[in-house]
Amino acid sequence: MSGVALALEVVVVFFLALFLLHRYGDFRKQHRMVLFATLLAWFLCFLIVFILPLDVSTVRPPACVETRVKGVVVVVPKICQKPWSYIPDGILPVFWRVVYWTSQFLTWLLIPFMQSYARSGGFSISGKIKTALIENAIYYGTYLLIFCSLLIYVAVTPELHLSWSGLRTIGITAANTWGLFLLVLLLGYGLVEIPRTYWRASCHGQLLAKTYFKAAKLMTEKADAEENLEDVMEDVRTVNETIKYNHPLRKCIDTILKKCPVEYQEKMGRNMDDYEDFDDKGNPYPSKKSLVKLHKQVIYAVQRHNRTQVQWQILLDKAFHLEDVAKNESSSTHKFVHSFPSAEPPGWISKYLYTPTVEWYWECVFRRWCYRVLAVVLCVFSAAVVWSECTFFSTQPVLSLFAVFIQLAERDYNYVYIEMACFVTIFFLCYCVYSTVFRIRVFNYYYLAPHHQTDAYSLQFSGMLFCRLTPPLCLNFLGVIHMDSTISHQTRQPTAYTSIMGSMQVLSFIANGFYIYYPMLIVLLCIATYFSLGTRCLNLLGFQQFVGENDLTSDLVDEGRELIRRGTTDTGPSFKLSSRYINECDLTCVCAAQSRRDRSDKAELLQDVEPLDFTGEEPLETDNRRSVLLYL
Repeated sequence: MSGVALALEVVVVFFLALFLLHRYGDFRKQHRMVLFATLLAWFLCFLIVFILPLDVSTVRPPACVETRVKGVVVVVPKICQKPWSYIPDGILPVFWRVVYWTSQFLTWLLIPFMQSYARSGGFSISGKIKTALIENAIYYGTYLLIFCSLLIYVAVTPELHLSWSGLRTIGITAANTWGLFLLVLLLGYGLVEIPRTYWRASCHGQLLAKTYFKAAKLMTEKADAEENLEDVMEDVRTVNETIKYNHPLRKCIDTILKKCPVEYQEKMGRNMDDYEDFDDKGNPYPSKKSLVKLHKQVIYAVQRHNRTQVQWQILLDKAFHLEDVAKNESSSTHKFVHSFPSAEPPGWISKYLYTPTVEWYWECVFRRWCYRVLAVVLCVFSAAVVWSECTFFSTQPVLSLFAVFIQLAERDYNYVYIEMACFVTIFFLCYCVYSTVFRIRVFNYYYLAPHHQTDAYSLQFSGMLFCRLTPPLCLNFLGVIHMDSTISHQTRQPTAYTSIMGSMQVLSFIANGFYIYYPMLIVLLCIATYFSLGTRCLNLLGFQQFVGENDLTSDLVDEGRELIRRGTTDTGPSFKLSSRYINECDLTCVCAAQSRRDRSDKAELLQDVEPLDFTGEEPLETDNRRSVLLYL
């Protein structure tokens, strides 16, 4: 059985990463190098998380002994049986070195370069490479400055001696320090928001109100994307008519036209006169630099337009389903009836297993209770994580709950329990962090959208974040369970993962200070998330967020309800929703409150499918992907 668990987990993790990439990326349209870099980054990060419990279970106490008392103390050696998932010595250190340094090469060198390359508007490979090098020069210089600062600190400290091992540790420490700083922010948000999301999902009224709110916001974004696309296509039409077939820059125009939607390509093709020479008229011609900028704008505008169109259809389906659930809750037949039945014939699953009766009991009865039970379980896990993060440095007595569970299992050499406890713990931590990464929205530059609507830049940005967050997450996990001697100050056999990281005592102020006390800030972040301080601040800054007692939220909910009803009317017969479903979960302030705006102004606004006030701006010329403002 040696190595079977390792090989099995490698295969499972690969298909998990491939499934997620298929859900968010587009295998048919996106560049192969973009897909490969993202898949490799996700695969390596998920692999570290899945393999680390095997590494922990392999580490045993220094001596396997059994004490028997028969008048006197007798120490009898005890034979320790190896776990079924035991990995032979020498394999894991090599494995961790390959995985870790490959992920670091991806996050610090390859992926940032590929981001600039994929987003570049250049028309040749050399032009895109040149643009990527220029954009990343300042980026690499910033991190080089941080590394040099730490290097100077070690050089001027008398008790520290420079060596290759020390330099390597400084580099690892610098990367992990940056990752831990962001890790605590994301973890503090996820520990509160994930249980709360499942609890709110059990309240149909609140979920439906939030869907209406999203519909109002998405309609504005959708109209803005359509207007932006029209403006960009007008610029393309102008340069297409200016630069004729025999102009040296005509190849650039043809490349831009291939990125345009099909209907625009047909219009521009019909309006073009190929028999006119480019020098017959004295019109000024655009430069190649301006065409590169236009090419970049076309890529951005088309991607954003397609994404909003798909999201609008998905949001309509979700709203229709939630309204069907609200309508069927009062059904006396206990059979789920859809307002818009599918035109396709039912399959054998819906015909024999997921019947209308089963669907009614699941959607109207069991689902909400399953979500509430799951939310309570996640709350318990979150409380345990917060307590352990604040007390993991205490070894006498042991206060970290996860460290207590692992030590109890070590006494009985229960390797299966150790692996399961480690896997559940690190999986929950990763779920809180990674799910937050999928929710983050940095303006319109970084946005992971499902149904193959994520652009190349966002895919690679997520891979870069994963590679930077996973090593400090694993070190934090090992510290919480007291398997990191640098933090716990215990003399015990280290894991193979910590052995490749080197001793953090080279920089004692980080190992004994930042790594121990900074995670305690997670308490403040959890409190801020619980009271939605970040959401309220974004709302004050003009980024409309769903806040129950806010007047603007109520207005947007009302507008979204009208937009959904208009979509229902256009699709088929609509029904009037009973107010008791909207009053559910103490949300009367959101869905039943009278709008405080002037009703005539609102009616005039709702007469147009597209809102008339647009706040969106053209994408900036410079690449702002390093912006730290997170749009949640």
